[in-house]
Amino acid sequence: MQLSSLEDLFIEELKDLYSAETQLTKALPKMAKAASSKELKAGFEKHLKQTEGHVERLEQICEELEVSPKGKKCKAMEGLIEEGSEVIEEDAEPEVKDAALIAAAQRVEHYEIAGYGCVRTYAKLLGHTSAMKLLQQTLDEEGDTDKTLTKLAEAINVEAEESDEEEEPPAKSKKKKAKRKVVRA
Repeated sequence: MQLSSLEDLFIEELKDLYSAETQLTKALPKMAKAASSKELKAGFEKHLKQTEGHVERLEQICEELEVSPKGKKCKAMEGLIEEGSEVIEEDAEPEVKDAALIAAAQRVEHYEIAGYGCVRTYAKLLGHTSAMKLLQQTLDEEGDTDKTLTKLAEAINVEAEESDEEEEPPAKSKKKKAKRKVVRA
């Protein structure tokens, strides 16, 4: 498609987001299965339901615009999901893997927040009020998910660090704690 107008760009970006979201609906169950934290697993499952709603909203917007949401592959999401798959395959302590899963999920959320922020703005400029409202709703949900992941990370990252300390030889562990006390002072 030739991008000769903001409307063309808007439609192209909607298709990109549709591809991203449909790819994510396949990846989230795998991330939930790989998570050891009950809270993280539940968070991925909740976001899967939200993501399915995001797909429906994009389909609704495209229907109103009389365009198909299909026809484009979001290569960025494909890459982000591949990185998440690598995390799933890692041989890691459960808490460390959970921390890595959160990092992968937050990269996805930040990509989506950027994408939805742009298309929401395009919709506003182009006078697509209904689309703008639906896109804002999704943008808000993506932001909430990012905040939830941050809260989970605050606990899980500490657990990951503590599991690392448990595996270290006692002398090294004491030295590390002593250094940490100096840094905190």
